[in-house]
Amino acid sequence: METFENLVRAEFAPKNTFLNTASNALLPARTVTALAEAARLRAEGGALDPLFADVEACRAAYARLAGVSVERVAAGATVALFTSLVAASLPPGAEVLTAEGDFTSVLNPFHARGDLKVRAVPLERIAGSVRPDTALVAVSAAQSADGRIADLAALREAARAHGARTYVDFSQAAGWLPMDADGFDYSVAITFKWLLGPHGAAFLVVPEDFGDLTPVQAGWVAGERPWDSCYGPVTELARSARRFDSSPALFTYAGLRASLELVEEIGVDTIRAHDLALADRFRAGLAELGHEAVPAPGSPIVSVPGLGRLQPQLADKGIAVSDRAGNLRASFHLYNSATDVDRLLDALSG
Repeated sequence: METFENLVRAEFAPKNTFLNTASNALLPARTVTALAEAARLRAEGGALDPLFADVEACRAAYARLAGVSVERVAAGATVALFTSLVAASLPPGAEVLTAEGDFTSVLNPFHARGDLKVRAVPLERIAGSVRPDTALVAVSAAQSADGRIADLAALREAARAHGARTYVDFSQAAGWLPMDADGFDYSVAITFKWLLGPHGAAFLVVPEDFGDLTPVQAGWVAGERPWDSCYGPVTELARSARRFDSSPALFTYAGLRASLELVEEIGVDTIRAHDLALADRFRAGLAELGHEAVPAPGSPIVSVPGLGRLQPQLADKGIAVSDRAGNLRASFHLYNSATDVDRLLDALSG
């Protein structure tokens, strides 16, 4: 079996110090090859069957990572569209509990309804803020802006105690944090961050009975027999979560299949240990420089207040990080090393 280092070396060759996975990941070499092969297939006029097979392979891989049966996984394009589906399921006046400053895609569709009561509280208080009249709790497993991790176990128990449904966005967690999607009513993730995929794919996990969801966006791919559902109303929706699918970006899924194979080959536990060791090294180095990161223990995302202004200067030095709300955000993944951490620290010390 190949070692972690050999696998990473074979798949990644960045030309800069890339510490920006929380924005988007580097693509593995195998993914780039798969994308090129998909494009060649289209250019040569080949049948699209292999590309549709890629969608199903990705659905199955994500189901394994999420810890649920494949029948509970819907394939789509964005978190915002799946959030809209969840928002559409709520009755007028329903209360949705959210975390202050959470990512827009997991929040805005509830606000856009105009007839829901959306209540925001600090992330640390979200479990204790569930009330008997709360219909849904919607939160990211890890915050995009600063990497703080939600106490999902406490949230799950509080929601169950009050009869509220749960909607968890794993976009900043899937790929390094073990998921237990079975513990929540609905969960979602895009795949171009920690799962190393191209843009244009997202997955939604639903209950076995589909919960309160209605497939208001259903098109031909949502039919039990898609190719018999191309004209007129769909006469029979898929008996699985595929009824919530949207027409797939086939090239994206062709590449994603290769990316998910790599994630599974290395293993989430191995990736997590590697990522967190680098983040902890960076936090320790920041402390030596007199800087204090936003407290986010156990997260590979490190956000440093007041240093976001340095992002352009760091980019000029070949170091890719983000400026988020004035904070410098660095995020560490499997293709990063201690050398990358030390290079960023050296740049900040100057």
